[in-house]
This record gives sequence, structure tokens and C-alpha cells, in this order.
Amino acid sequence: MSSLTSNAFALGALTVLRGVNKELTSAQLQVSSGYRIGSAADDPSYWSMSMTMKSDSASLKTFGDAMSLGASKVDTAYTAMTSVVDTLTEIQAKLVSASENGVDKDKLNTDIQALKAQLTSSVESASFAGSNWLYNTQSVAETKQSVVSNFVRGTSGELTLNTIDYDASQSLMIDTADPSRGLLTRNIDANTISSDGTSTARNYYMLAPNGAAGAAGGKEIALSASTTSGDISDMLNVTHSMLAAATTAASNMGIMKARLDSQSTYLSGLQDAIDTSVGDLIDTNMEEASARVTSLKTAQQLGVQSLSMANTMASKILTLLQNG
Repeated sequence: MSSLTSNAFALGALTVLRGVNKELTSAQLQVSSGYRIGSAADDPSYWSMSMTMKSDSASLKTFGDAMSLGASKVDTAYTAMTSVVDTLTEIQAKLVSASENGVDKDKLNTDIQALKAQLTSSVESASFAGSNWLYNTQSVAETKQSVVSNFVRGTSGELTLNTIDYDASQSLMIDTADPSRGLLTRNIDANTISSDGTSTARNYYMLAPNGAAGAAGGKEIALSASTTSGDISDMLNVTHSMLAAATTAASNMGIMKARLDSQSTYLSGLQDAIDTSVGDLIDTNMEEASARVTSLKTAQQLGVQSLSMANTMASKILTLLQNG
């Protein structure tokens, strides 16, 4: 039945058109923003999860930056320690040469002093961001170095930092405040390495810190025409002891470097995985959304036409009445 006062066909078409327009607006917003869930109103559960994951991703980036800084410190110290090991190896070779008969000890000493200057330069230049793990001038030396490695989110949402710790006392090569703390500046008793049957100490040190005297009660590792074969043997043993300790320190530092490199790779992969998961939760499927926009536009056009047809029905009835 047709009615002039209540056009049910027009009302129905209008209701459908309103629904189509609402869905079209939502779909177009998803396409333009790139987000399927852009606010808590769209889906409170997924939105909340995505915000937490975004926070974790941002934290990972910050920790990644902190780890990069720490890794750079380790790389600098490791490079310097490798140089120290190489230089001590060369000094050891010079001392071996000095034990041969007829060698020019003064000339060898010139070479040794040049190598010792290289040692000092390597140690003093091993500074990054104001930190030097090999060189100390303070009355209280830092005995532990820590580098951020990761964070853990607890069950209540709290964050806990994880660090990789390094015993800095083993890498301290030169200490100007207290020579006994530095591997290259402290006295090492050759009698504890190769005993002569007495308790008399035969102390030697490699370097006298710049601006400071050598270790008290010790002899500097250096050659002269009067250096005896016994002195050379002691110097060689002490140098070998220093080389072994420096090698151990460099090895431990290398292990720390490898751990940081591995952790950095893991954090990078974890951040990518979190970002991908966030995208899966809230990002728009552009292909699907574009197809839906096209479909809804078609439905919108059909709705407009249906509404137009329904609205013309009343005018047609009026025309019939007028003609009648």
C-alpha cells in the first residue's frame, strides 16, 4: 500500500544509506590513517595491548642506544688491550734478543723505550665518552664497569634493567695515583716466578707513570751495557707475566664484546618482531580496506538511487490524482 504521509520505502532506503555512509566513513578513515584500530573506542583490548607493545618497542630503542654506547666503550678498551698485548709481545722478543751474546743492548733499549712509549700512548688514548678502562688518575679507581644489556618487564608491568659487568681492575694498565694498581706500573717480584732459593724480592716494573716516579723498591725494565744475564732473565719472566695477565684481560673483554654484539642483534630482532606484532594488531589491511571502500561507494550510490526512487513514488501518486 502506498502512503503520502508515511513513505516506508523512503525511510527504509534512508536507514540503509545511513548505515552504508557510516561504514564508508570508517573504512575511509582506516585507509587514510593506516590504522584499523586508532583509538580505545575501536577495540579497547587490542588498543591496550598495542600501546604496551609500542612502549616496549620505544624502550628497546632507548636500551639499544645505551647498549651501543656501552659497546663503543668496550670496543675502544678492547682495541687498546689488543695493542698492549701486541706491544708487550714485541718487548718480550727484544728481551729474548738481549739474552744473546754480543748484541748491542743500548740499541735494543732504544727500541724497548720506543715500544714503552707506544704502550703509554695506547693506554692513555683508550678513552670514550670520558671513560678509560685502562688508565686511572683518581685516588679511588673504579673496580667495576657495567654496560646495559637488556630489560625485563615483570608480571606487574615493572621494568628491570640487566647489565653485563666487567672487573675493571684486571684491565687497569697504568695508575698514576697508585702505581701498584696498574699492571704496567706495579712491581712484580721475579723471585715468585723463578725462585733463587731466598726470600729476597727482585721487583721490576714496566712503566713509570707520566709525571710520577717509578714503583718504589723496583727496577724499571730497561737495558744498558751493564745489564746482567740474570737481570735480563728476570725482566723476561716479569714481562711474560704481564703479557699473560694482559692477554687474559683482553680475552675477557673480547667475551664481553661478543656478548654485547649478540645481545644487540637479539634486541634488534626483538624490536622488529614487536613492531610487526603491533602492525598485525592495529594496522589496516590496505588491500582489504580499499576493496571495501569501493564496495561501500557502490552501495552508497545504490542507496541514493533507491532513496530517490522511493521519494518519487509520492509525487507520481499525486500526479495520478491530479489527472484523475
